[in-house]
Amino acid sequence: MVDSTGAAGTSHDAVRLQDGVAASPAMASVFANFRQYLMGWGAADRPDLGVDLFRSGLAAPQFNGVVRVRSTAGTDVAAVRRELAGVPWWWWVGPDSPEETADVLRHHGGRQLTVMPVMVRPLGAPVAGHDRPDDDARTRSGLRVEPVRDGGRLRELVRTYRTSMGIGPGPEAGMVRAESQRGDNADIVRLAAVLDGRVVGTTVLITAHSVAGIFLVHVAAELRRQGVATALTSAALRVGRERGMHFAALVASPAGEPLYRRFGFTAAYRYRLFDFPD
Repeated sequence: MVDSTGAAGTSHDAVRLQDGVAASPAMASVFANFRQYLMGWGAADRPDLGVDLFRSGLAAPQFNGVVRVRSTAGTDVAAVRRELAGVPWWWWVGPDSPEETADVLRHHGGRQLTVMPVMVRPLGAPVAGHDRPDDDARTRSGLRVEPVRDGGRLRELVRTYRTSMGIGPGPEAGMVRAESQRGDNADIVRLAAVLDGRVVGTTVLITAHSVAGIFLVHVAAELRRQGVATALTSAALRVGRERGMHFAALVASPAGEPLYRRFGFTAAYRYRLFDFPD
């Protein structure tokens, strides 16, 4: 997403949400966390095009793209498109890119796909009435949330979120390999919701820049609205707190936003997602 500005010393009161705007340095840390996660899919040995670009090579736009424009001097959109040719990809436009970025992308044929809120909440002590919302009582009996490290469970985790994302089986082996070979795996915690011995829900947490960034919250279609996402989010907040993070943050889908509000998350900024139709 802005480079961290020493947020390790930031108090929990540093986030002040007013008219949809959050104060720095907390949000700088949030965007640094998100950038690290996305760049972890494949940012090595890329030409310096004035953008933060990641390319995993996987045949899914979630794993290739641009997450920030670093230079206000202008961006060579054509060069970026050439670098990402051959894979599906997205361009993420947030407040850590120059204000004119969206207009520049449209000028070059970019199409805005959607707008997604960046949601944040402080960690530290549990927030009464939020860390375990009322619908937690509907969680399926026997469901447990456990960490995933490697082997067969990692393949199950990838298969579960791949299917939920509507990605076919072709990229699965590459997705498992990319997960296992991330250079920042010391900062990553993968959680699986397990029922009757199989993975039915997922989330991936990156604990960096004093932020617990929550990604890939997915639930098997037949178990949605049965408390699985609630259990995963509760577990992710607990892990973030145990690792000493000051904030939790995520980019919410329209379907997920109401759940996260019940957990005490507040919309702070937004991402606009662009692609370039052929």
